[in-house]
Formats: sequence, C-alpha cells, structure tokens
Amino acid sequence: MNASDHRPGLYVELPLDESGRVRLRELGPGPVWFAEPGTLSAADDHALADADIALGNPEAARVAEAPRLRWLQLASVGIDGYLGLDWPVLGRRLAVTNLGDVFADPVAESCLAGILALHRGIDELSGLRSRGTWAKSVVRPRLRLLSGARVLVLGRGAIARRFAELLGPFGCPISHFARGSGDIRTLAELDVQLPDFDVVVGLLPGTPGTSGLLNARRLARMRPGAVLVNAGRGSLVDEEALMSELSSGRLGGAVLDVTGQEPLPAGHPLWTCPNVILTQHTAGGSTDETARVIDLFAENLRRFETDVPLRNPVQWTRGF
Repeated sequence: MNASDHRPGLYVELPLDESGRVRLRELGPGPVWFAEPGTLSAADDHALADADIALGNPEAARVAEAPRLRWLQLASVGIDGYLGLDWPVLGRRLAVTNLGDVFADPVAESCLAGILALHRGIDELSGLRSRGTWAKSVVRPRLRLLSGARVLVLGRGAIARRFAELLGPFGCPISHFARGSGDIRTLAELDVQLPDFDVVVGLLPGTPGTSGLLNARRLARMRPGAVLVNAGRGSLVDEEALMSELSSGRLGGAVLDVTGQEPLPAGHPLWTCPNVILTQHTAGGSTDETARVIDLFAENLRRFETDVPLRNPVQWTRGF
C-alpha cells in the first residue's frame, strides 16, 4: 500500500454504548479502535500509535508519543492536562480541538438553577424535607429574588454568553470580566467593582493567569450576602477563604460545579460547609451529551478531510 492508499485510522477513548460505537464506525474514514477510559492496555497504546485521528482525552504523554497523530478532538473544554507538552514543536503536526460551545446550554442552565436554588431556598428546603422538618416561618423571610440582581460573569466565552441570555427575563444588569474584551478588563478594575455585584459567576478556563484569581482578598471584597458560582475551573477560587466567608455568614452562598480536588474526598469540609451547593462537575451533562460530542466530531471530521478550518481549535499561547 502506498501513501496515497492510506486510510486514516481513528482512535476513540470514550465511554460509549453500542449505538455510539456504530455511529463512529460509520463516520471513521478508515479503521476505528475503541478504548475504555480507566482500563487501558498495551493494545490500546499500539492503537493510538497507529492512529491519525483521536477522539477523547488520552494521557498527554501518550499523545506526545503517537507519531502518526495529526488531529486530536478532545472530549472536554478544558485542556489543562496537555499544557505541559512542547506545543511549538508538537503543534507543527498535531491539531487539537476542544468541545468549545458544546456544553454552553447545560452549563449555563446549571448555573442558573444553582443560583435560583440558593435564592429561593430550594437546597435548604430539600434538606429539611429529608429530615421531616417543617420550617416555613424560618425559611420564608430569608428568600431572595434574582430579578434585578447585579451579576458579574468572569469570562466571555460561549457558556458565559449563553448564561447571560438565560438571565434576560430576570432583568439583571450583567457585566463581564475578560481581559481585552470585557466590561471589566483589568485586575485593578475588578478589585474596584467586585463589591457592586450580588452574584459572581466564574466561567474562566484554567490558566496560570486565572489560578487563584478569587483569592482571600477578593472574596473579602465581595458584597455581603453575595452568591458565588464556579463552573469553570476549581483553581479559580481559594476554597479555604471561601469556606471562611460562608461559615461566617458574610457571603450568601456558593454553587460549585468544580473544586480543587475531584472527586472531592470524604471528610472534606466543603461537604458540610453551610450554603454550598456541590454539583460534582455534572453541569455539562445532559441525556444527549455523547450525541453532542459525536456531532461536533462529525462536523470537524468533514472539515479535516476537506482542509477547512476546524471548529474550536485550541490556542496554546492563550491556554484555552
């Protein structure tokens, strides 16, 4: 077989049911190899080494050692695990795309649901129900309205834009923090304006510039009673300082889809910290999640085969 006869092989490292496998076999331009995350074998390593295209999140070292790989479609938005590779060299032969806006709807809806659950006491009332406790006279006077609340969104990507759209009916004044393109563009401006907001929503990627952005000093500057949402990266928030602000009652609550440690270990104080909703990195989930991933892969495969620019290319110099 000469080079012109080569049929690009596809390596898939995703948990899939048979319908997903069938669909990918139909899409695959050549042979397709399936690997189950968490149960990888030497055969899977050989398959990745032979593949031209990969779908999933193989370990970074295995990606770097796959000599034929020309395109990696990540099954995530985050690229943190791959930042340490030598992209000035590796990027000459390997294109990488992430899921970009695939999770915009589910993550935005989860953020809104968490905020409403805190404002309307749903989380607290669910706990009272599990204990068989009636506390109407205690809970009702504390319930808050989201309508008209001032909201700061950290980020201006697809999820941030979709979240802002969902807030439309609530009449919330919305500001974005994004360096170079936001209403708030610098850390100095952020420090000045943080006390103005009733809700702060973190939707930033994990980069050296965003790690620890909401440190103890900035959390202390947030408005008393304000709610914090983090559905970007756990590294954004100083969790010790956040728990202190919540335990004292100064902040009104937190919705955390991401945490510094995942899975969050048993006995971690966040499990019992007051006014915290932990959604366990499920915000991107939906019944059609796998179909959404395959839909994007199918579109990008058509682009890859026809030399059209791929959707959601990773920009390594920016870290997302």
